Order: sequence, then structure tokens, then C-alpha cells
Amino acid sequence: MTAYRAFSPARIWTLATATVTQLLRMKILFFLLAFSVLVVAAGFAFPVLNPEQQLKLLKDVSFGALQVFSLVIAIVATALLLPRDLEDRTLYTILSKPVPRHEYLLGKLLGVLLLIGAGLLLMDLAFSAVLWLREKLLLAQIIQALEAKTPEAVAQLEAIVSKHGLTWSLHLGVLAVFWKAAVVAALALMISCFASSTLFTVVVTFCIVIIGHGQGLIREYFLQGGTLAEPVKKLLSALLAIVTPDLGVFDVVDNVINGESVGTSAVLAMSGAALLYLTGYAVVSHLLFVEKEL
Repeated sequence: MTAYRAFSPARIWTLATATVTQLLRMKILFFLLAFSVLVVAAGFAFPVLNPEQQLKLLKDVSFGALQVFSLVIAIVATALLLPRDLEDRTLYTILSKPVPRHEYLLGKLLGVLLLIGAGLLLMDLAFSAVLWLREKLLLAQIIQALEAKTPEAVAQLEAIVSKHGLTWSLHLGVLAVFWKAAVVAALALMISCFASSTLFTVVVTFCIVIIGHGQGLIREYFLQGGTLAEPVKKLLSALLAIVTPDLGVFDVVDNVINGESVGTSAVLAMSGAALLYLTGYAVVSHLLFVEKEL
């Protein structure tokens, strides 16, 4: 007879794959198809713009769709998991196996992250293919229309177009989108552990996400200025950081759209911050879920 293990990666993986299957029934693939059509349309629309503007527009539209997809799945899908399992009585079946509550939560969170990661990967591939194709077509059109086709002029044009075309920084921008969505998903899961309804989880998470994006502005205008004492400012700043995640850490998309590179320090900073938030929210979720009346 196999001994019972208090922590089993196999059980967590089984729960994660079951969660992916559960979420796929929400017709996520239709969003991916709509994204592909949107990217192709943005890539070949507005031919009157200059090459730099066309490539920036394509990246802007694509990253906007990437962020909408990831945040909607992170908030709405995660908020639906616990209530749906309770409604279908699936939760009682799982926990009677027995499966520890922390493994149930980790499996659910991992399933959401797997779905978001796979969706972003597919969209990244489609986005990269369209951007690379558009970059090559624009470069060929410019060179063909160039009067003085000297090697220096061609090299200068290639450098300008390549700067705003397909680069490794684009994939790092997608990674930033994933980390942000992962933090939001963990936040939504934590809120759902004590929320009274799915709508409450969605609304509260959405509000916290808005505050998280403006956390830097809040610190600058409300905490740094005024007549508050320095210890009070530090205390309020610390409370703000604890209650809401600083999502500004993951805002490197604008740099990518403008053709700027994303440095290693920025990647390490946002990865470390994401792992810290994920760990903290997972621990609090477990503490809340253990005390939850089922």
C-alpha cells in the first residue's frame, strides 16, 4: 500500500490539468482566433503611415489584446473556480480523496497560469510572425522606393526598421504581461477564499488592479507631499504595498513598443517581485481557505 504524502506534485499537476480542461470549456480558443484576426488586420492597415508608425501601431494593438486576454482570464476565470466547484460539489469530492486544501489551491492556481501562459505563447507566436512579415515587407518597399541605394543608406534603413520590428525585448514584454497576470490571478484566488460571491471577487480584484497600476502616482502625490510626518508616510506606503501589488513593476510594454530594449535588471526585478507576490498570496489564500466553512 502506497504511503500517504502530505505534499504531492503529482496531485497538484492532476488538479492543474483538470482546471485547464474546465477553463477551456469557456471558449477561450475563440478569443485566440479573434486575436489572430486583429493582429493581421492591424499589421496591414493604415498603409499611409510611415514604417515606424506602422510597426508601433501593430505592437500597440497586439500588446493591448495580450493584456486584455491575460487579465480577463486571471480575474474572471479564477473568480469562477471556487464557486463553480462548490456549486457542482466537485470540491467536496476532491477534498475527500483526501487532498490537502493547499494542494487544491496550488492546483487551481497552476491551472490558471498554465492556460494564461499557453495562450500568451500562442499569441506571441502569431504576433511575432505577423510583425516579422510586416517588417520585411516594409523594408523591401522602402529600399525599392529609395533613390540612392547606397550600402550606407540601406544599412541605416535596416537599423531603423529592425529597431521597431521583431526583437528579443518583444518576448520579454510578453513575459512581463504573464507575470502581471499571474500576480492578479493569485490575488483573485485569495479574494475568492473569503468572498461571498463571484461578482464581489471580480469587482474587488479589478479595483485593486487599478490601484496597483497607479501605486507610484499615489506615493508621489499623496505620501511624499503634504504635512504628514516621515514615519507616517513610510507606514502608509508599506500598508499600500501590502494591500495592493505594485503592478508598475511589470510595465515595460511601452518601452518595447517604442523600440527600447528591456534590460536584465528589469527582467530580474519583475520576476522576483512576481514570485514574491505569488508566494505571499498563496500563503494567505491557504490560511483563509483552511478556515472557510464548506
